[in-house]
Amino acid sequence: MRFLGRFVSYGKWILSLGVMLALSLGAAAQNNTPANVPDAPQAKTTTAKSDSALMQENYTAPKSHIWNFVAPYTPRYVPPPDFGNSTRIDQTMRDGKMYLSLSDAITLALENNLDLAIARYNLPISDTDILRAKGGGFLRGVNTGVVSGTPGGGVGTIGAGASGGGAGGTTAAAGGAATGTAGIVSSVTGAGPATPAFDPVITGSLSLNKATQPSSNVFSGAQPGEALLSGTGIWNFAYNQGFATGANLSVGYNNNRATTNSFFNSLSPQLNSNFNAQLTQPLLQGFGWGLNTRNIRIAKNNREITDVAFRQQVISTVVQIQNIYWDLVNAYETVKVNQESVALAEKTLSDNKKQVEIGTLAPIEVVRAESQEASSKQQLIVAQTNLQLQQLLMKNAISRNLVDPTLVSAPVIPTDTMLIPPVEPVVPIDDLINDALGHRPELAQSRIDLTNREITNKALKNGLLPAVNLYAYYGASAIGGAQNASATCPPNPTPEQASFCTPPGTFATTGYGTVFSNMFNSSAPDKGIGINLQIPIRNRTAQADQIRGQLEYQQAEMRLQQQQNQIRIDVRNSQFTLQQDRAQVDAARSAVALARESLDAEQKKYALGASTNTLVLSAQRDLTQAESNLVAANAAYQKARVDLDRATGLTLTHMGIDIADAQNGVVNRAPMIPNVGPADQANTNPPPAPAQNPQ
Repeated sequence: MRFLGRFVSYGKWILSLGVMLALSLGAAAQNNTPANVPDAPQAKTTTAKSDSALMQENYTAPKSHIWNFVAPYTPRYVPPPDFGNSTRIDQTMRDGKMYLSLSDAITLALENNLDLAIARYNLPISDTDILRAKGGGFLRGVNTGVVSGTPGGGVGTIGAGASGGGAGGTTAAAGGAATGTAGIVSSVTGAGPATPAFDPVITGSLSLNKATQPSSNVFSGAQPGEALLSGTGIWNFAYNQGFATGANLSVGYNNNRATTNSFFNSLSPQLNSNFNAQLTQPLLQGFGWGLNTRNIRIAKNNREITDVAFRQQVISTVVQIQNIYWDLVNAYETVKVNQESVALAEKTLSDNKKQVEIGTLAPIEVVRAESQEASSKQQLIVAQTNLQLQQLLMKNAISRNLVDPTLVSAPVIPTDTMLIPPVEPVVPIDDLINDALGHRPELAQSRIDLTNREITNKALKNGLLPAVNLYAYYGASAIGGAQNASATCPPNPTPEQASFCTPPGTFATTGYGTVFSNMFNSSAPDKGIGINLQIPIRNRTAQADQIRGQLEYQQAEMRLQQQQNQIRIDVRNSQFTLQQDRAQVDAARSAVALARESLDAEQKKYALGASTNTLVLSAQRDLTQAESNLVAANAAYQKARVDLDRATGLTLTHMGIDIADAQNGVVNRAPMIPNVGPADQANTNPPPAPAQNPQ
């Protein structure tokens, strides 16, 4: 009955503990879960604060037991993604039109562009690797690829972005046993001696048992005619923790309470308690602070790689937005050129009809003029539809959704134009190359990756050593309980009973408190010291890893040198392209001036009867082609200026873009775009939409 009472008492205690823990976990989970989570992304106009809230969270710090014991066992709340556009878009709308400067376009892209929004998640994701490393876990790696999911701007194709191996078109990067920076394999990352588990672990075992066994003979320990009864209660606990030196501390505390009616046991209940503390310290393989904290340093370096990769993403997106903007400007210019061509063709057709009516011109010339007019209108329709496409690409690039009907239907009117200096400034090529070598994000990533490989190679060298572990332990045990009534001699025992029974008062009753104190009074110590030795005879696995790590490091060095050579060529090519495109602009301007004068001269000669209608139409076509060539030359020049900044890595510096604003998704200071000025007022009115059934 005493055992049954204790069983019920222990059962109630365990049940109440489980209920309290479940309620605490449930309450904490409820507190960490938003009350209203939408079932599907809701498109709306917001202030884009969710990305800022995401970046303000410190995911390198764990939840603490302080103030809330169960906090580390509850899920961490992560703000949901924001699919709404920032309110800055509304500031560009006037009379149903979007008036957009290049600075506005870049600002809106920094807040709304989905490429940046996707890449922004890589920053807190890399923070979780730091948290894992601090706890002794292996690294999962980070993404450093550039997301290219925004159509237009010369990246990918219309409606599709560049492919990749990770989320949102990213590629796997350094930090995991996969592709490293610049595409170099990093398969030995994490190899070498295993790092200790720095997070302490407490394990426990609680159990109650009661057994009844029939007895057929006296050797079972039960009295004749009685069943053998036994009960056991166990509550054992253990503590384990690793340290940065490679040491490991293991503490075990075991308790056993046994009851029985067997007369072979002198104590019932019998209390057995013992503890053991053992400290193990590697002396060769696995020894050293730097070795065992290498994952923490690699994780922090990977965080720097992610920062640099995000900077590269911002540069890529800003370059793409500029290209889309200049494509939009040039689409307007192309429409204007074709509108002038249509107007000129219509005037020529009207004049020819009048001359045919008075008999001074052959009717065939009217047919030629009509053909020229139809061709000009067809080119105008192509230009107008291309303009509509460029407007759509721009709105898609600077917004997170196109659900708002006002935004979808609003024409985008660029208000800036690039200022072409009279004389192109010439910067020494060596200065441009030095800027590129100091600012290109790819080189910074590769250099940090080399640092990580050095850390890994040191661990691989340590892994070649034999395992020699010094250990020391100390423990103690104690016993207590009460004298077993079934084994106590009755009054006037028979000789047979006296042979196995225990006289009354032989064992004093000892409680658990006395047993607990006896473990620490050195009455029954258990202590020792020793060395464990493990020597691999051929050690081929460790040799292979060490050789591979060194080879991959040298391969990464070669790739870094190749990147530097490619960047030198890239900078030179960008400068040459800029010079060539500037010369093309000057030549196109001269060609337009010549075509205008030629057309004017041909029209004057035609009026005097010294020319033909065919020559006039040919001069008109030459003027249209020359103006189209000038538009194309301006577009190429504008993009060449953008590409030179990209090649030197100075895109963000020249525009004054704060990378912190890009990380938070909220721009506090608008970019200052050099060599850009307001467009003519004539460019601020959208051309008419194409006719549905052109005649």
